[in-house]
Amino acid sequence: MPNVTPAPIAVHLQDCFFPAHSSPKCEISPLTWNHWVQCWLTHLAPDLPPAPYYELSLRLTSDREIASLNAQYRDRDTPTDVLAFAALEVELPPAEVLASEPLYLGDIVISVDTAYRQAQQQNHSLSTELVWLAAHGFLHLLGWDHPDEGSLQEMLSVQHQLLKLANLEQ
Repeated sequence: MPNVTPAPIAVHLQDCFFPAHSSPKCEISPLTWNHWVQCWLTHLAPDLPPAPYYELSLRLTSDREIASLNAQYRDRDTPTDVLAFAALEVELPPAEVLASEPLYLGDIVISVDTAYRQAQQQNHSLSTELVWLAAHGFLHLLGWDHPDEGSLQEMLSVQHQLLKLANLEQ
């Protein structure tokens, strides 16, 4: 795969999680999130539509809020670990817009409650779990899906590559 350097990305971090229990708060800075996602973009550049700039939103929240979103958008009234709302699912903007304006990839919402439980089950840090879930959501924003076991394994393989780029192997 050729090494293509994509345009920069802005990750708009919304850390809305205020734990009601004693789980640790994630200490990943907005600058670190931007760096990781930029590395991921560089790695996946051949699969991206060209744009002068990319944007996405990352929201760290609670089981309560993500359950509400899951019920509203997926008819599942239960918490989940990550939701991704891809802006590119409908269609790409016209070429003249792509050439001059940022390309909004979409929104990733992660439940810190669920991430914390999963990190304990997997015996790794909360930060590692959050990055794992963000990578999964990021791939969904780019059109990846896993309707069957084969596509899930392929997607998980790419997630492992993205974690390596963030220097967090799982």
